[in-house]
Amino acid sequence: MAAAAALEAVAPTGALWGLVQDFVMGQQEGPADQVAADVKSGSYTVLQVVEALGSSLENPEPRTRARGIQLLSQVLLQCHSLLLEKEVVHLILFYENRLKDHHFVIPSVLQGLRALSLCVALPPGLAVSVLKAIFQEVHVQSLPQVDRHTVYSIITNFMRTREEELKGLGADFTFGFIQVMDGEKDPRNLLVAFRIVHDLISRDYSLGPFVEELFEVTSCYFPIDFTPPPNDPHGIQREDLILSLRAVLASTPRFAEFLLPLLIEKVDSEILSAKLDSLQTLNACCAVYGQKELKDFLPSLWASIRREVFQTASERVEADGLAALHSLTACLSRSVLRADAEDLLDSFLSNILQDCRHHLCEPDMKLVWPSAKLLQAAAGASARACDHITSNVLPLLLEQFHKHSQSNQRRTILEMILGFLKLHQKWSYEDKDERPLNGFKDQLCSLVFMALTDPSAQLQLVGIRTLTVLGAQPDLLSSGDLELAVGHLYRLSFLEEDSQSCRVAALEASGALATLYPVAFSSHLVPKLAEELGRGELDLARGDEPAKCSRHLRCLQALSAISTHPSIVKETLPLLLQHLCQMNKGTSEVIAVCQSLQQVAEKCQRDLESCWYFHQTAVPCLLALAVQASMPEKEHSVLRKVLLEDEVLASMVSVIGTATTHLSPDLAAQSVAHIVPLFLDGNVSFLPENSFPCRFQPFQDGSSGQRRLVALLMAFVCSLPRNVEIPQLNQLMRELVEMSCCPSCPSSSTAAAKCFAGLLNKLPAGQQLDEFLQLAVDKVEAGLSPGPYRSQAFTLLLWVTKALVLRYHPLSSCLTDRLMGLLGDPELGPAAADGFSLLMSDCTDVLTRAGHAEVRIMFRQRFFTDNVPALVQGFHAASQDVKPNYLKGLSHVLNRLPKPVLLPELPTLLSLLLEALSCSDCVVQLSTLSCLQPLLLEAPQVMSLHVDTLVTKFLNLSSSPSMAVRIAALQCMHALTRLPTPVLLPYKPQVIRALAKPLDDKKRLVRKEAVSARGEWFLLGSPGS
Repeated sequence: MAAAAALEAVAPTGALWGLVQDFVMGQQEGPADQVAADVKSGSYTVLQVVEALGSSLENPEPRTRARGIQLLSQVLLQCHSLLLEKEVVHLILFYENRLKDHHFVIPSVLQGLRALSLCVALPPGLAVSVLKAIFQEVHVQSLPQVDRHTVYSIITNFMRTREEELKGLGADFTFGFIQVMDGEKDPRNLLVAFRIVHDLISRDYSLGPFVEELFEVTSCYFPIDFTPPPNDPHGIQREDLILSLRAVLASTPRFAEFLLPLLIEKVDSEILSAKLDSLQTLNACCAVYGQKELKDFLPSLWASIRREVFQTASERVEADGLAALHSLTACLSRSVLRADAEDLLDSFLSNILQDCRHHLCEPDMKLVWPSAKLLQAAAGASARACDHITSNVLPLLLEQFHKHSQSNQRRTILEMILGFLKLHQKWSYEDKDERPLNGFKDQLCSLVFMALTDPSAQLQLVGIRTLTVLGAQPDLLSSGDLELAVGHLYRLSFLEEDSQSCRVAALEASGALATLYPVAFSSHLVPKLAEELGRGELDLARGDEPAKCSRHLRCLQALSAISTHPSIVKETLPLLLQHLCQMNKGTSEVIAVCQSLQQVAEKCQRDLESCWYFHQTAVPCLLALAVQASMPEKEHSVLRKVLLEDEVLASMVSVIGTATTHLSPDLAAQSVAHIVPLFLDGNVSFLPENSFPCRFQPFQDGSSGQRRLVALLMAFVCSLPRNVEIPQLNQLMRELVEMSCCPSCPSSSTAAAKCFAGLLNKLPAGQQLDEFLQLAVDKVEAGLSPGPYRSQAFTLLLWVTKALVLRYHPLSSCLTDRLMGLLGDPELGPAAADGFSLLMSDCTDVLTRAGHAEVRIMFRQRFFTDNVPALVQGFHAASQDVKPNYLKGLSHVLNRLPKPVLLPELPTLLSLLLEALSCSDCVVQLSTLSCLQPLLLEAPQVMSLHVDTLVTKFLNLSSSPSMAVRIAALQCMHALTRLPTPVLLPYKPQVIRALAKPLDDKKRLVRKEAVSARGEWFLLGSPGS
């Protein structure tokens, strides 16, 4: 052979000769990999392999030649990086010559050329030579799929590495590829071919006179109609082909004259998928087209889109049609116009207005919304389009609003106006005179105020939303308008319960507008609310009827809602604090004030200045009130008694925690320097009113009142950033450990344990952390032995364990084992079982991410992996009387575990979960049902194996004394219908009879679930179900 003769003659070794013969004549596949490995290791060279193949390559039998070339190609695929430039030249000449050989040989030749196309040492010009040979000698579409794929791979490799050389071929390369691709049907190859066409266009290869041919060879697949076969190993989806073809069709304006008629034809067809694909492709094309490409097709495109939006029964077609119209308008808006060019945007928008505006005036209002959607889709494309359409449509809509007297018609018109107003928020206008809404502001304000005073709650709602959008537009609301708006919002904020949606919307609007117009709200609304709050105090003091108390609550909500600007916060916060100090009423009223304070604190988190103002104003005030309430006095006021109640302290904890989490480290350090000494040393100098009858010593004083306030210390120190140094930490931790095991006041001992755990979680690893841990472990072990504070020691163990579990501390496993050991304890066993719920759930006051605790993202998964096997083992080994404790603990762990983690373990754990349903403890039942319900939806095949047990237990629990259990059981009965129908049908009559009983349950929520579940079981097995 010509190429082989030019190679250096090297006598092949006997071993290589044997491997070659085994592959070629013995039809064995293994020798090819062995030869390649030997070439890589340096035992042979590629030239020696060629020499050893000499007789095979010249054999007159085509199949023998094919096997010889196949061996060489397989070696080259693995060793192409070892080839020298001279070797590559001769090998390419050899392979090009073999392209003229028998068709048996061609697949192996193409594999060799694919290997050579990957060579770094490929000399210039050979890429073009190879492709010319393929284009000339190979009829690609007559080859099997895998060989066609090889050709596409060769082209792809050369386009990636030899782009300039291929561009030198000019349009011949494009024409050659068109011949290669023409008639391709396999989706695997089409994906590659579409990518090649896209690269041809995007990388500026010459298309020459073959633009239409290239379009035809790709557009013949549009729209894609492909359904992947079941169990397709290649994983190619219809959407992959659609997106790949769309990228080609929308890649160049040069396809426009051919593509746009095709898209119009497909949009007008009756096939839903074709409509969607065409509209989405049009949308993509508009990103690269200009006015020139669209000009001749605009009337037809508009007619097709209009018809689809007006007449379609598919929301998807409507949405895609509106998106296409938006893109068309945006394309016409951004095209650069010559001075003498026709302005297509104005004429296009005029056509849209002409076809839509008369529908806005029709008495029956049938096509009002489709017309409004079309107009808004076009208006949202550019500032110019928005101005053009709004200036034509707004006068019409304003006129229609006044023409119609019915509230529902007015609401529809106002919602349309609102849509156009929202579009104007997208565009900014430097010149005030250019703002198109300025000419309508008086009419718009008048219309909004009419809506706000209308009896219809639905119209009021739209009016509130419109007012918010109007206020967001610069200079649209005058000072008089603002005063009127504030008055309306004040009135709407005090509506009765049947108009709650309007009241909530009014509060939200007040917050949004207060940010933009703080002076107006400070001048007009805050004084009214202060007056209302004063009246509320008198009403509460007199014990007036609930309606007045309700107004007082709404006043508090309004004050917190408008606290969105720093200047307003400086007025509302003192009002709320003063109101709290002067209150002489019960628990619910104090909690309501604290809830308002917390909402203000949340709003202040957005601004550092406001955050610090709130903290340094509210926190000392709350602490001073609490300290005063804890002091022994002959006559306690109502407020002082109330402030020490657990519910009120919990609401104050929320306020202090929220006020602390967003402090900067510097400001937090200033605050901690005052608050920690207050609790450790009784230093009250920073409190606003610090004249107390005796010292404040919560850790030394035996009075339960002062001890209760440790919860407030917990709220503060456990919300600090981790890098804030806490003064007197050593003393503080020791005091907390001592208090946590004090049996005289359970609430304070729990607060101390939580505070200790919260601080422990944030401490960096080191000697100090180890010392505190040892302190806690010693205290726990001493306390768990029989004695007066076993329960408190257990609580400390539980919170310290949680603190360590969250941060993956090594000691957490030892403490968890200790907790697990308590499941068999007669006294602490049930509490230990409930403790697993605490370990797996998120807290709200301590050990939270918001409070800067160290919480690893997969702590639940790790806890499950480390501890569930021991729980299961303990259950099997436990005596009958403590088995429920293990079931309860296991149920709590599984219930809070992410379902993707639980599903693989389900087969082994399901029997225990089913046993847990037989447990008499309602908490275990509810937790297990909550765990099983999503599993019925996500793992129906596994659950169907236990369908008999599931049906029986769920039906039994649907008669439970606990309402929550009855509801959960019925929800599980509903979820059972997702199991395979043939499995369920034998139980259908039994279930329908049994579910008749809860239909008469005394609780409405139970009856509702029973109706839903029974309905699904009735439909089971029916056609279409």
